[in-house]
Amino acid sequence: MAFSRSLARRGALIVVFAGIGAGCLLAAPTPAMPAADAVAKPAPAVDHVHDFDGFFGAWHSKQRRLKERLAGSKEWVEFEGTQVVRPLLDGRGNMTENVFTMPDGTVHRGVTLRAFDPVSKQWSIWWLDGNDPTKIDVPVVGRFENGIGTFYSDDSFNGKPIKVRFQWSHITPTTLQWEQAYSADGGKTWETNWIAYFSRTS
Repeated sequence: MAFSRSLARRGALIVVFAGIGAGCLLAAPTPAMPAADAVAKPAPAVDHVHDFDGFFGAWHSKQRRLKERLAGSKEWVEFEGTQVVRPLLDGRGNMTENVFTMPDGTVHRGVTLRAFDPVSKQWSIWWLDGNDPTKIDVPVVGRFENGIGTFYSDDSFNGKPIKVRFQWSHITPTTLQWEQAYSADGGKTWETNWIAYFSRTS
């Protein structure tokens, strides 16, 4: 944010001293004073089409996922993965190819697809699961504000309506954090059921 300040100079203050048999005229300038308070210029508009540009590249991840969702579970399953993020659609989209190595040694794959809507200035994010490649999840929609990306959708789980929230936070050039949460009460309360910690590898 840039600030500008203008200075105005007052006229000289004339002080007259009377002396015995002579007069002396002394002019002394006053200190310069600000003409007005500094006026802040509005911040430039954020171009949300670049929200994910810093994610491009290869990452290693540590994953924690609740064993059961919306069931009061406190048991977490931990595993690791690799992710490669690439731009698509001339920068208005991108994809992440995910490879997870599960605790039993099996390999699980999936694709995250993201696309930017220039009208709403929001991103839509879809998940395509390699174990069920005939369908794609309902997209979560949102964007980044103040360094945190938050995305929502209305979906269903075990036949009941829920809200889904994705959130990206703790973002640096070499680290990221992602969380998934479900709400069964219209967004009043949320259960975080999946957390991923990313470290850049290239």
